[in-house]
Amino acid sequence: MVKYDYDVLYIGAGHATFDGAAPLAKTGVQVGVIESGLIGGTCPNRGCNAKITLDEPVKLAREVERMGDVLAGDVKIDWTKNVAHKQEIIEHLPDELTNRLESNGATIIRGHATFKDNHTLIVDNVGEVTAEKIVIATGLRPHRLDIPGTELAHDSEDFMNLTKLPQKITIIGSGYIGMEFATIANAAGADVTMMLHSDKVLRNFYQPYVEMIVADLKQRGVKFIENANVQAFEQLNEGYQVNYGTDQKLKTDWILDATGRIPNLDNLGLDKVGVKYDHRGVFVNDYLQTNVESIYAAGDVVSNDLPKVTPAAFFESKYLMKLFSGQTKDPIQMPVIPSVVFTSPRIAKAGVSVEEAVKKGYQVSENDLASYWYYKVDKEPIAQSKQIHDKAGHLIGVTEISDQAQDAVNALLPAIEFKMDPEQISRLTSLFPTIGYAAWHRA
Repeated sequence: MVKYDYDVLYIGAGHATFDGAAPLAKTGVQVGVIESGLIGGTCPNRGCNAKITLDEPVKLAREVERMGDVLAGDVKIDWTKNVAHKQEIIEHLPDELTNRLESNGATIIRGHATFKDNHTLIVDNVGEVTAEKIVIATGLRPHRLDIPGTELAHDSEDFMNLTKLPQKITIIGSGYIGMEFATIANAAGADVTMMLHSDKVLRNFYQPYVEMIVADLKQRGVKFIENANVQAFEQLNEGYQVNYGTDQKLKTDWILDATGRIPNLDNLGLDKVGVKYDHRGVFVNDYLQTNVESIYAAGDVVSNDLPKVTPAAFFESKYLMKLFSGQTKDPIQMPVIPSVVFTSPRIAKAGVSVEEAVKKGYQVSENDLASYWYYKVDKEPIAQSKQIHDKAGHLIGVTEISDQAQDAVNALLPAIEFKMDPEQISRLTSLFPTIGYAAWHRA
């Protein structure tokens, strides 16, 4: 019988790893975690946690704005202090996550890993490390435009580390990152220009709601250039220039390349061991196993149609923990994965989309939430939801735009996931007055 250094080796230390690796190690399985950067990966260190901290003052400022003369005085975001506060929140997370892994018995191995064979990885400054099973959990990294001057642009991590906010910011792209950071930068006083690849913003969200977000940002001064066809970035004596369209030019102080994220698969040696993958990530079966029996993949690096969000990575990591510890032999059954864009207001969704519901003939009900008393408490001007029911009356999907959309969708997730019938839903009595009660009252 072959003796390996570890039972399971994870490449990467983000949510797709640590949520399952720590409890797996606690069961007595020999677990190693290979990481060349900060423990925790993108979300805790340069993603979700940092972003929501920077956004909190924006949310508060919008509410103060809406409340009008109920509250006296102006609210202004101090960008430098906001970034400092963000750093205070996230700077301890790598150590906390390191402790979670090590205290449960996992070993952290520092360095970049490359496959030598199906059971062996070569790690920088460490050498060969072997395992019975290996999990690729390397996540995504920012895409960079392949144009002249691309090195002059910055990514999302750079934005969240700006100690001084540039006066003129140009954002290339209009997905999650582009729209969220446009919202934050605009609220903090920057002159923001968005350059779109097409004429669509947040294409994976219900477009009538997206159009409300765009209209609000335009009213606040954000400029949108559709079908920009960005050609090049140039450095000027002062600031930069974006060349786009047909001989069009835009001067700016700072450029954010928010054109998406791509699988972090460089220099892993996947071709050497025959692991199949494409531009979206690694191919896996219903056990998160690649075409190579001993190699698995989890989280954002997997090629599938799931939203590339933390809840999906968390669930997959927990599944592999159960699979590797013998607690299950069943294929993974993914739950309903919600998603949200943290603009102001937010758009959140879960389950069947409005577009799919219309195609399949499901019942789609619309709720004008701005007229509902609970949303009037903080004077939300933009608040609507669409709920989708099947022919038996089960709630199977929801999309909401409001400042509380993420909490409303969270409240409804159990009904969608467990296919509650109307009678079961009628027995759920949430705390009153809360957004949960308001959401269930409409379900």
